[in-house]
This record gives sequence, structure tokens and C-alpha cells, in this order.
Amino acid sequence: MPEGTELFHIMRTTRAMRRLKPDPVPDELIHQILQAGQWAANGGANQRWRFLVVKDRSIKEQVQQWYRKAFDEVVGPRYRGSEPPPGSSPGRYRRQHDAVEYLTEHYHEAPVWIVACQDDGDEPAPRWAGASIYPAVQNMLLAARALGLGATLTSRHLRHEQEVEAILGLPPRVHSYAILPIGYPMGNFGPVRRGPLSDVVFQDRWGQPYIAD
Repeated sequence: MPEGTELFHIMRTTRAMRRLKPDPVPDELIHQILQAGQWAANGGANQRWRFLVVKDRSIKEQVQQWYRKAFDEVVGPRYRGSEPPPGSSPGRYRRQHDAVEYLTEHYHEAPVWIVACQDDGDEPAPRWAGASIYPAVQNMLLAARALGLGATLTSRHLRHEQEVEAILGLPPRVHSYAILPIGYPMGNFGPVRRGPLSDVVFQDRWGQPYIAD
């Protein structure tokens, strides 16, 4: 295998792992995941990210109530009324829905959460604000996969942002952008399923096919 291709294997097999064991995760592994997040690119190298590690069961249980409320209001009906996404099938999509529902009910049982936050200052965050935090989130997801840990990016709590951020004790300038529940996976890592590149890549003008040399 050519040098460096293991990174592509990790990216190709970093699935959303929504069924997690409640077994404790060593602090040294969480430290490695956080370090990977801090290595990410960010606007102006200003490093306005903040990471809240949550292990307290009572805090997670309070947040889970709002997470489940968002499922009942939006996410569940959307899954029931949607067609399978590109690269999937009706059977796989049903299994994905089952996994989402499982995470909804067991969200608080994940042994560790990493809440990815950002100090947005006193002005409303602009559209591009996430460009300085989501690269860190992706780094942490890849690091978790490399360490044999399951994780997934969740942002459903933002439908009840004020209530959840009050539970988490975030100061006014700081906002959450994602919560990563982390634990040892119940299932297996495997290839992600996506539609063909030709459906989503254009060249020079929108709708003009991309031609690889």
C-alpha cells in the first residue's frame, strides 16, 4: 500500500456510529481526539474554538430530553416521509432510521460527549462562522475512527439551542455547533455509501460536466 493511503481508508470507513456501548473511554484517547481537533484549519488561525467534554450523566439526560423533542417534532417525520438518499436503498434507509431512533433514546448513555463550541463574540455569527469549527469536528471524527471509537456529528439540539446551551452553562458569547457522542461501537466500521461524483461535480459552469484529465 503506498505511503499515506491509510488516511483514505479511514475517511472511506468513517461511518456515523449511532449505537455505542456505555463502557468507559480512557481519558488519553479523548485527549488524542481533542488534540486532533485543535490541529484543524481555522479562520485567521484565531483558534476561537472551545471544546466542552461532558461525562456527567445528569447533564446528558437533560440535553437528551430536548434532543428527543426535536426528533418527535422534525427528524422522525422527515425520515418517514423521505426517499433514500443517493447510494442508499429503502432497506438501508430504514436501518439508518432505526439507528437514528436508537441514538435518540440512548443519547445520554454515550460515555463521553465532546461539545464543539466557538466564541462568536458579541455580534451575530455570520454564515461562514462554521468554517472555523467544523474542520475541527471532522478531524475529531477521523481521530475517533482511527482509535477504534464510534462517533457521529449531531446538531439536532440546535433546534432548542437556548435551552440546551443553558443546561451546558455556556456563556453568552459562546455557542455550540455540534455534539459528538463518543464510545466503543456496537457495530462494525464500513464503507460509507454515496451517490456518483458525476451527480454533484461540475466544471467551470453550473451543470457543465466535470471532465477529469
